[in-house]
Amino acid sequence: MNKAVVLVSGGLDSATALGIAREKGFECYALSVDYGQRHRSELIAAQNIARSLGAHAHQIIRLDMTVFGGSALTDQSIAVPVGHQKEHTDTIAIPVTYVPARNTIFLSLALAWAETLDCRDIFVGVNAVDYSGYPDCRPEYIQAFENMANLATKATLGGKLFTIHAPLVHLTKKEIIQTGIDLGIDYSTTISCYQADVKGRACGQCDSCHIRRDGFVALGVPDPTLYQ
Repeated sequence: MNKAVVLVSGGLDSATALGIAREKGFECYALSVDYGQRHRSELIAAQNIARSLGAHAHQIIRLDMTVFGGSALTDQSIAVPVGHQKEHTDTIAIPVTYVPARNTIFLSLALAWAETLDCRDIFVGVNAVDYSGYPDCRPEYIQAFENMANLATKATLGGKLFTIHAPLVHLTKKEIIQTGIDLGIDYSTTISCYQADVKGRACGQCDSCHIRRDGFVALGVPDPTLYQ
């Protein structure tokens, strides 16, 4: 069985990516990052997801990104905006919930673990259709990181190249949810909210909550999210 490192945040998208990796027959190694985000409930959700979807192992890496700040998710003095932030097309419109270089850091950690595991596959649940406009969720970014990975590692000198899988990148939230339902994923255990409370209940007001809820509405299935 081939191994794969899967980035698991505790949210809907990463849970679906883990389910897809498992369905493809990979032995999955789930990786989450405690980077100083506003709430720890998503890390508890990540643990539950990794367990329920049969991850072979689950690592939580502690990395304090609050020392840099620059995001509403890592700086308590910056408020999380409410409402649906649509059609971000440039750096000016990118919301304050963007965490500088987050996916680059996370993928680098996944790459390091993959190399020590002697595996060549990394899964990430980024999406470039129904999302908040983050630049590190674009398909061209994923391709660029894959190119970098195949230049930067000892493992690739032997000709075995890494593949960064982003199976959700071109899907709508509706299509992602349908994929997860077909895989038997229980979305009630996932947390997508930017400011969930200590009980894991979503605010229902932030951009991520709006995008998630719109996906369930579009699909015409009940939204299992626990709201405050």
